[in-house]
Amino acid sequence: MILADEPTGNLDSHTAQQIMDLLLALNREQQVTLIIVTHDPHIAERLNRKILVRNGVVQEAGRL
Repeated sequence: MILADEPTGNLDSHTAQQIMDLLLALNREQQVTLIIVTHDPHIAERLNRKILVRNGVVQEAGRL
């Protein structure tokens, strides 16, 4: 299991894409569970499932 809080937060877009490619490859190929916290909608779009939390309340949960 990998817990990642804003894993691409202060990275340029190219490096952020490389990090996400690596994390998603680990998930797919090694069956590693990923829990990623992000404010970046582009990162969230790449994930299979999302939980949207606003003001401490779950607003949306489900598969993309």
